[in-house]
Amino acid sequence: MMTQNQHPIEEYLSCRLCPRACGVNRYKTTGFCGAGTVPKLARAALHLWEEPCISGKRGSGAVFFSGCTLRCCFCQNFSLSHENFGRELPGADGGVSSLSDIFLRLQDEGAETLNLVTPTQYLPTVLRSLDRVKHRLSIPIVLNCGGYETVETIRLLNGYIDVYLPDFKYADSAPAKRYSAAKDYPERALAALTEMIAQCGEEEIDTPPEGEILKRGVIIRHMVLPSLRKDSITVLNLLHDTLPEHHWLLSLMSQYTPFYKAALFPEINRRLTSFEYDSVLKEARRLDLRGYMQARTSAKEEYTPPFDLSGVP
Repeated sequence: MMTQNQHPIEEYLSCRLCPRACGVNRYKTTGFCGAGTVPKLARAALHLWEEPCISGKRGSGAVFFSGCTLRCCFCQNFSLSHENFGRELPGADGGVSSLSDIFLRLQDEGAETLNLVTPTQYLPTVLRSLDRVKHRLSIPIVLNCGGYETVETIRLLNGYIDVYLPDFKYADSAPAKRYSAAKDYPERALAALTEMIAQCGEEEIDTPPEGEILKRGVIIRHMVLPSLRKDSITVLNLLHDTLPEHHWLLSLMSQYTPFYKAALFPEINRRLTSFEYDSVLKEARRLDLRGYMQARTSAKEEYTPPFDLSGVP
């Protein structure tokens, strides 16, 4: 099932890359995320549906990794996050060279940014791949994640990642446990965000004729969930009161669609109402938070790309 490298990667021998801290030897078994030691990808292609300063005009070079450290019952990408759909990368080096080649190909295809989507479970391999080609990459490298990270793992990324694109899903541990199986999500995510901002400092935006591209910085995504507008308002105030001003941007999202197992939870088995989203949007404006605010009509399935192994060797 898993490639036995001649020289095993130490972090996989007793894995503690995420807050689950399973401690398993991933050369022999898998932990909570379901990942082995060879990166499994569901897609590696240009993607137009990120924030404008990430996608630009040509799209981000999005590399979608299979597996996840969360169990969000409403996940739009459930086929890869929950069901581990994807294909393991080839190569005797555990996929390091193959992943490097993908990075360079996406840049050659015109990607505005290199967008690593939920890569935490494979970060030791990702960093080795970046070491091989980072001197040839001229586009910003983005870490796109669910926010459920350890500070220690984020520190490993210092010097590799130009833009952090994390979620901050919940301020309350009760919905974090109920909908994502992560009771400690709020404190873990806030600590990780603090480290991300410390690494990046104030954002740097390049403004070529074709549009703005974020060269360095942090964008914090928050998707408003039905029945949880009060928690969303608490999230915005927590971020405003805790994180340094002018060192992060907000991406407030209304695109929630009841995917996957949302039907098991009647209170979130519907789309947002205008009142719910508008009340959170009003709070974001009251706090004078900078960033991106989706229209409520953005709840569309087209934001989820086809996971058809495009670009995966």
